[in-house]
Amino acid sequence: MENRVGLIQAFKKKRVKVTEIPKWGTYLRKKWEDEFVHHLTVQEKEDIYLYSSHWASGFLWHVFSYDKRKYLQFDEADKAFESENKKFCYLFFQHYDDAYILENATKVTAADFNEEEDVYIVDKDFTWTYVRTHDSGYLGPYFSRKGE
Repeated sequence: MENRVGLIQAFKKKRVKVTEIPKWGTYLRKKWEDEFVHHLTVQEKEDIYLYSSHWASGFLWHVFSYDKRKYLQFDEADKAFESENKKFCYLFFQHYDDAYILENATKVTAADFNEEEDVYIVDKDFTWTYVRTHDSGYLGPYFSRKGE
């Protein structure tokens, strides 16, 4: 929680409008899955530990680490994220139900998420996503577009 407070304060210093949307995490994770993992069967999702694993819960970003969706990784992912128009984004986490709307977020950079784990950023229409994992540097960060 402490990291999130610092993250939100950093955004506000960049004049990003931040709106907390409590308890939206479940909805946004499901929407993300529907948009970026819809091409997999239930069994394929289970096989890549999308829902659960020996860590107690799964990770949506496994769709990338198991090469089940096209993506950019590492510096390429950071650059792609930074080049996106970020007028309106959702920010949510794998294991927390609070989420945020970021408006006027053009100054938000990949480096803003260096201390975050398992965080997802998507545009308003879920056409692209940027994910910072707890294994970033080894697995991720990732960037992907819906149509690819």
